[in-house]
Amino acid sequence: MILLRLVSMICFALLCNGEQTIQVDTDLGKIKGLQMTSRLGKNFWAFRGIRYAKAPIGELRFQSPQPIEVWKPQIYDATTDGPICPQAHSDINIISEDCLRLNIYTRDLNSLRPVLVFLHPGGFYSGSGRSDFAAGPQNLMDRDIVLVTLNYRLGSLGFLATGTSDAIGNMGLKDQVTALRWIQKHIGKFGGDSNSVTLWGYSAGSFSTGLHMMSSMSKGLFQRAIMMSSAPLGQFNFKDNQLELAQKQAQLLKCPDKPIKDMVACLKTKSTNDFVNTVREMFEYAGKPIYNWLPVIEPDFGQDRFIAEDPYKIMERGAINKVPLIIGITEYEFYYVAYYILRDAAERELFNEDFEKLAPIHLLYERNTERSRQISKMLREKYLNNQPLAFPESVEKFGELYSDGVIGYSYHRFLDMVIKHVPVFTYLTTYKGRYSHFTNPTSNQTKGAMHHDELFYLFYVPIRTPLFSETDHENEIIERLTRMWSEFAKKGNPNDSKDAHLKNIQWPIYTDTKKEYLEIGDNLIKKSGGVFIDRFQLWDSLFPLK
Repeated sequence: MILLRLVSMICFALLCNGEQTIQVDTDLGKIKGLQMTSRLGKNFWAFRGIRYAKAPIGELRFQSPQPIEVWKPQIYDATTDGPICPQAHSDINIISEDCLRLNIYTRDLNSLRPVLVFLHPGGFYSGSGRSDFAAGPQNLMDRDIVLVTLNYRLGSLGFLATGTSDAIGNMGLKDQVTALRWIQKHIGKFGGDSNSVTLWGYSAGSFSTGLHMMSSMSKGLFQRAIMMSSAPLGQFNFKDNQLELAQKQAQLLKCPDKPIKDMVACLKTKSTNDFVNTVREMFEYAGKPIYNWLPVIEPDFGQDRFIAEDPYKIMERGAINKVPLIIGITEYEFYYVAYYILRDAAERELFNEDFEKLAPIHLLYERNTERSRQISKMLREKYLNNQPLAFPESVEKFGELYSDGVIGYSYHRFLDMVIKHVPVFTYLTTYKGRYSHFTNPTSNQTKGAMHHDELFYLFYVPIRTPLFSETDHENEIIERLTRMWSEFAKKGNPNDSKDAHLKNIQWPIYTDTKKEYLEIGDNLIKKSGGVFIDRFQLWDSLFPLK
């Protein structure tokens, strides 16, 4: 029986140019993968660049993704990473709209292991699931899980939302759903358990994961969720279109901005490079707001709607996919963005001259209203003591304000609302590593845990760090994080008293009374009283739930 199973799942393994490859037989056709080695020297199979949907080009641009067709009798070569979705990037040669690809990493094709599906960060306009940039699987493949990373459409190509059937919006999120459906159908052939899928995202990927918890389209496609450093509930509201942004894209590409049907038809004729070359101009200024393209509440044109009503209402009444959740933030989040804003004398003076105008753009709340001006005044008083911004004197407090506005408060609000419906484990990362997304240019020293920094330990990030060894200082944080995440993927609980790296901690479920959380630093420390509660109380008062 074992021999027959091996023959049915694996056509052959061979040495090709000194590299061992393998073929897996799926309902779509054969897929060839490549053997790789984990951080600690374990062999695993990598299947990269697998199409999970048709290329969204021509008339499929701005439309919901279409399932991929079978490629039999050809063999699909999945030995290298596929292209990234169109974005501003230094290597134009790896950009393509035929980017709806996923990567699968597995140690054993013959037994069903829990599956971790990672949604990459990037503000809905950048990033990818490629292994050679920021999602190398080597750290996690020392654990007994199957890892999937994927791409989804970005920027205007992924989120153009006119409020009409011409471009409804949320295409990037529906790409993610299509990938999850692909995983349900095919992951068993790669040693993954389709009944044990953990959806895991960072930043925009975390924002996406929170919406999947509230989307009927995602029901049954995952059994656990991990949300790191962002959430889709906060001080901002959801709209049913981003027509002004779509019209800005049309103007940049010399298309008519009305009627809408003509605008979208014209945009469908433009090249991929036209969109790539105008990404930076699509922002209000200097890459702000960080969340420029956003998911929308879809009008009903008879389509499957990813977001059918206001997410706040969905969460309030508990009409969500009820799965165990890990959610958390870092100690300093977007401190480094605040630092560079203040270091730039011209931008610093812009804030000093018109804080009430700029703060809502950066911190994602309503603009140009009397209420907005009052909110800005109160935030400036609370965080900055009404003092003019100065460099470097204001960096700490402005860093707190910026981090709370862009990331922290969305975490707090989502946590407060979701604990009424599902078991939640929450954390604050304080680990100060040798590598970080912010190194002080004066002292050449890292500050502490910034936005994205934990990904250095969960993934191999070759554009930023070496592949850490067992003798490196980072070894213990890698062991702890990858073990907690894999334990959670197995059973919906990150604790394991039998594991040498985890036996001394007991990460409790968060409750509204004790507000217990895990501080992830040089050690794992259980704390109570909530994360930055004193800071978030002001935001609660300024942005009450309707």
